[in-house]
Amino acid sequence: MESSDTTTITSPSSSSVSPSSSSSPPPPPPPSVVVSPCAACKILRRRCAEKCVLAPYFPPNDPIKFTTAHRVFGASNIIKFLQELPESQRADAVSSMVYEANARLRDPVYGCAGAICQLQKQVNELQAQLAKSQAELLNMQCQQANLMALICMEMSSDPQPQPQQQQSPTDNFINHGLIQTTNLNFFDDNHPGALWEPLWT
Repeated sequence: MESSDTTTITSPSSSSVSPSSSSSPPPPPPPSVVVSPCAACKILRRRCAEKCVLAPYFPPNDPIKFTTAHRVFGASNIIKFLQELPESQRADAVSSMVYEANARLRDPVYGCAGAICQLQKQVNELQAQLAKSQAELLNMQCQQANLMALICMEMSSDPQPQPQQQQSPTDNFINHGLIQTTNLNFFDDNHPGALWEPLWT
């Protein structure tokens, strides 16, 4: 009685196959998200919680932003301000606090009020210059309109000269001499004999 050799192929399990026997490298592990503490927690030397209220607004690559605000307002006040505001307004509040802190560090007496007054002064000066320029432009437009009206009135009041027939210098000389001769000979009472002189004797 013959016995046939049968080969059973089973899939290798992870426990039966050693890493050294596999020819392909093992699959890479899933990327792990490494969450570094925010700049605020790093400066305060505390653990950055998952829902840290400071983390979205003070990234770890910009520690100066939190340092400036922390020197003027303090960490507890910043956290209190942000917790009292809705999330849609927190970014603007952080930008305002950082701006005010920088202004206070530059000018410890007036702070941001001094910067606002300076900007308001510049706005007033620019508005005055704009009003002056507009007044000068309006004055020039009025002068131009008055000049155009005066020119139109002069053109409408002056009559157009009638065209005259041009005479030659010879005609003018003959006419002028004839008029003088007539005035002297025919209308001169002191020379009555000069009116009609006989042409024959």
